[in-house]
Amino acid sequence: MFKTILIDDEKLAISRLERLLNKYENTFEIIGHASNGAEGLSMVETLQPDLIFLDIEMPVMTGFEMLSRLTHVPLVVFATAYDEYAIKAFEENSIDYLLKPIETERLDKTVQKLQNWKASVNQEKPNQFDENIIKMIEAMRPKKAISSISVKTGNKILLIDLQDISHFEAEDKYVFLVTLDGQKYLTSYTIGILSEKLPNPPFIQISRANIINTQKIKEIEKHFNGKYQIVMKDKAQTKLISGGTFGEAIKELFEL
Repeated sequence: MFKTILIDDEKLAISRLERLLNKYENTFEIIGHASNGAEGLSMVETLQPDLIFLDIEMPVMTGFEMLSRLTHVPLVVFATAYDEYAIKAFEENSIDYLLKPIETERLDKTVQKLQNWKASVNQEKPNQFDENIIKMIEAMRPKKAISSISVKTGNKILLIDLQDISHFEAEDKYVFLVTLDGQKYLTSYTIGILSEKLPNPPFIQISRANIINTQKIKEIEKHFNGKYQIVMKDKAQTKLISGGTFGEAIKELFEL
């Protein structure tokens, strides 16, 4: 039996998944629920489950960010609404995934895969599933020594030099890169991962939704409640408002 934690910010998704898993009473023992990555991180390290069902896009800390910080690494099954491109990557790494809304037939396949894994462990056979989880988590760990960001446009992948980037902006669950000439590209990163990945300086996070290139600022103006309005040098001269918790860092950086 797998000691299992469910990690998802959608209560209905957790309730549905738990109902489905209860049908496999000899396979799963649900020992906890977490509503975001930070809560999930603490719970996994404390309870040390055998398995987690993990959403990807969550507030506070994404599933990817949570995985990159784990010291206890359980088996991982993603329960996600991610697109086919991302799903293909999960398949290639032998990490299972469930598309929301989760269907019973698909969950059966996951259960079979987990049982096959357990059988291989019992027989002391090499376990590639574990190895690939570790490899994928290592690949997620932020690396700061970069000079460009890759973006996908159509069938092409473009490399955008950091010096050509004005700022990054999050809209709903998506993060866009904005260049000085006004081009806007969808990225595959969260704001949290970018804040770790990008060199600082010149890039700094000024709010939950924005990271800016401090070398491409046109002007800074005091706003309300310790916030600042920052005008960028991009084609649209975008105006960004800093978050309240980021005000002191901006004040100190620019000696305001």
